[in-house]
Amino acid sequence: MCGILFSSDHDSVCDRLLECIRRRGPDHVDHIVVNHSNGFCSFISSLLALRGGNLVTQPLRDLQTGSILCWNGEAWKIDDTLIAGNDAQTVFDCLLRTVSKDPSRGLDGQERLDDAVVRLFSRLSGPYAFIFYNARHGSVYYGRDRLGRRSLLKSKAHEGGITVSSVCSGSSTASWAEVEADGIYVVHLGNISESTGIVERRITWPETKDPHDSLSFSPFSWPPSGLEVPRLSLATPAVNGLLVNLRHALAIRALDVPTPPAQNSTPAKVAILFSGGLDCTLLARIMHDILPQDQDIDLLNVAFENPRVLKAAAARDPTTGDPYSHCPDRVTGLATYAELQRVCPGRTWRFVSIDVSYMETVSHRPQITTLIYPHNTEMDFSIACALYFAARGVGTIRSGPSDDSRPYSSPARVLISGLGADELFAGYTRHTTAFARVGFQGLSDELELDYARLGKRNLGRDDRVISHWGREVRYPYLDEDFLRWTLRLPLWEKCGFGQPSVSVSVPSQNTDDPLLEPSKMLLRLLSWKLGMKSAATEKKRAIQFGARSAKMETGRTNGTDILS
Repeated sequence: MCGILFSSDHDSVCDRLLECIRRRGPDHVDHIVVNHSNGFCSFISSLLALRGGNLVTQPLRDLQTGSILCWNGEAWKIDDTLIAGNDAQTVFDCLLRTVSKDPSRGLDGQERLDDAVVRLFSRLSGPYAFIFYNARHGSVYYGRDRLGRRSLLKSKAHEGGITVSSVCSGSSTASWAEVEADGIYVVHLGNISESTGIVERRITWPETKDPHDSLSFSPFSWPPSGLEVPRLSLATPAVNGLLVNLRHALAIRALDVPTPPAQNSTPAKVAILFSGGLDCTLLARIMHDILPQDQDIDLLNVAFENPRVLKAAAARDPTTGDPYSHCPDRVTGLATYAELQRVCPGRTWRFVSIDVSYMETVSHRPQITTLIYPHNTEMDFSIACALYFAARGVGTIRSGPSDDSRPYSSPARVLISGLGADELFAGYTRHTTAFARVGFQGLSDELELDYARLGKRNLGRDDRVISHWGREVRYPYLDEDFLRWTLRLPLWEKCGFGQPSVSVSVPSQNTDDPLLEPSKMLLRLLSWKLGMKSAATEKKRAIQFGARSAKMETGRTNGTDILS
């Protein structure tokens, strides 16, 4: 993971922006200045080394041609071939080979070269954002993977220049926007002028001919005509298919995480953003089967001191004490932590209680507001605030239930998140509402909408606040192979809407299948099958309400209100 930046005007890169880039990659930072026809431009990368055995510094530069790559991502595969070693170097080598094939002169030749570049990136599996300078043609390519799992912003100056960066400066004079994940963008440095401004071209992703290779929602199909929707059960083949595919997605992201440079060992290389809910608990349970037994796993659980909630609680019971222990996610997290210890003995599970006082929230508000920009609503802030402090990883732990808590800072540089499960398996209340109103067609439409806007609504924002602490977030539910498998499943194999319920407590029904709520039924069944029965029954709770980072002030505040 890295912080990356390109500016067509070398003098426009401010110290505050450089500091934000540096925080994303604490292992190394470098700055390359290039002289082009309109002046000097800058390429900057900071590095969090998580791939390969050696530290490969960035920006990568080809000494023969002068081409440069700033890479922020994890390319797991090219087509079906796993990438061994440093992925940034592999991608750079492929780019150099691609642009070395000199096209014919003119617009058609340039467009063929641009299309070849976008085809290369379309073959990569994994999250990424990048900036690539093709020195031979004076062009700069930049973009995000088609799901938008890494942040990339752009700002166009009044003088015609452009800055592309993982984060923004927070300057009131600069206008930043997220780079859309709808293709790869290219600018030609020779075309920048004050009169015409920057000429930016979007190269759309190539169409996928094989429907089984698509990352788009499959066309909706009804259940077999005249037949009742098949009931999901522990014996449904999709339950085992879910385990196989999710295990593969998690293994790529959790195994072989290197020890940080200049360190001989670390107690935990991987941590989980852990509310105790279904999505993250299922990942924790599967991770236990993947990682070596002697590798610790940190469970990062955040809770906030919320004055509005505390005031209401004190009115009901003046003896209410600790503001953190009653947070819903703290209660659920501790209960699920105990269940993990019972089901998965022999491993050190480290429950990290991250308690955030109201004053600390207020003091960090300007920083969080800058990081989430151009997102700027109260809901954006309350979600980002929870992720920001959870990713910092600073809290307390207990060696045993009766022991005193002691300070702890998680050394894990890879964080595992359950984001994506709700959008794929119908976990939100609005999905229940859509099915109740319009049936499977309404549910399908709502899921497609949520899935399509993940990159725009969540992923860039979340990447900026989490990476601020020099850690990388990884999303097993958004793995390309897992997505292809999931998106081809019929809706009634993902959730239990429209299916007859069967209770495990009714012996006359002669079944071992539990009574679980319809939302995310397939995940619930797998959780139950793997022994995490309490987690399988947990209801969905938004992070900002579970951690109590939302609505801290008394008054009428809506999530859509613009931050003041």
